[in-house]
Amino acid sequence: MMIIMSGMIGAGKSQLTKILSEHLGTEPFYEPVEDNPILPLFYADPDRYAFLLQIYFLNKRFASIKKAMAHDNNVLDRSIYEDSLFFHMNAEMGRATSQEVDVYDSLLDNMMEELPYAAHKKAPDLLIHIDVDYDTVIKHIKMRGRDYEQVDHDPKLKEYYENLIAHYEPWFKDYDASEKMVINGNRYDFVNNMDDRRCVLNAIDDKLLELGKISKEEYTSLQEKISQL
Repeated sequence: MMIIMSGMIGAGKSQLTKILSEHLGTEPFYEPVEDNPILPLFYADPDRYAFLLQIYFLNKRFASIKKAMAHDNNVLDRSIYEDSLFFHMNAEMGRATSQEVDVYDSLLDNMMEELPYAAHKKAPDLLIHIDVDYDTVIKHIKMRGRDYEQVDHDPKLKEYYENLIAHYEPWFKDYDASEKMVINGNRYDFVNNMDDRRCVLNAIDDKLLELGKISKEEYTSLQEKISQL
């Protein structure tokens, strides 16, 4: 079983990946951020580094999902299925040339065609999308404290974040690579509030049971774990 997360920058994907992987007893796979040499450059000069950053992420996400698909059970905090959303939005903002868009689209198409053969699995089993608004995003970004992500550090990021949030609704609606569900990240603070965490884990367990990804016995065992939180 492979579960992938999606959601805005600061939505809480990495935290929920950790929580869910511990709950299910599976392996977590995280997007490379702290050791990403391109990301700070992009925030400093997005017009120059948008294409380079996306190629870097595309390469890392392809490698990550191949590795994850080769294992029996895992959770990814972001996946290759979300990749084009970021690059095409940046292209709309004038941060990529038409030639760069053509190169990126061709490369992504080739990777997606090869993925089932390289990973021996056709698609993820479930996408969990964390839906958040701008205020929640800014709250989470301030809490994790990366200077280059702060709107106070660069006021132009406000437009970037709002634009990205707006792009997620049509992206999620059109996503059809696997079954999917939504977690309301504005309502549920699954990181700091244990009642909220229980609600979110219950919802995910219910979905996995509905999809036949876990047995009734496994579901009962997972519910017992939740009751002990």
